[in-house]
Amino acid sequence: MPSTATATQPATDKEFYRIGEVSRLTSLKPFVLRYWETEFPMLEPVKGPNGHRLYRQEDVHLVLRIKRLLYDEGFTIAGARRHLREQGGAADSDMTTSGGPAGSASGDNGGGASQMLSRKMLLDLRDSLRAFLTLLERK
Repeated sequence: MPSTATATQPATDKEFYRIGEVSRLTSLKPFVLRYWETEFPMLEPVKGPNGHRLYRQEDVHLVLRIKRLLYDEGFTIAGARRHLREQGGAADSDMTTSGGPAGSASGDNGGGASQMLSRKMLLDLRDSLRAFLTLLERK
C-alpha cells in the first residue's frame, strides 16, 4: 500500500526524490528550492551521475522546516539559517532562539517577548491597530 504525502510528512517509500517531485510535495517552485540550496548550506542534495539533484528523505524534511520557518514563523533567511544551525538538526521547536520574526531586518534583535509572536499574530495585531486608528481619525 503506497504511503501518501502530507504538508509535514512526505511519502517515505522512496530513497531519493528529483527536484520536480520535491516541488510537488512541498508546494514550492523548483527555482525556490535551487535558491535555498545556495542560502542554506545544510540543504545539499546529492547529484546523480546525470547531474540531476536527488533529494534524500532528510533533505525533504529540511525543506519543509525551512518553509515553515520562512512562511509560517516569519523568519528572515538569515534568521532561519541561524536558527537551523543553532538547532543542529533538532526536531521542530518554538521561536525561542535568536532568528526572530521578519520584522527584524537582521533576524537578531537580542531576544525578548516579541520573538514569541508568530507572523500571523503580528499581522493580525497590525490590522487591528489600523482599524482602531481609522476609528480615531473619524472623530
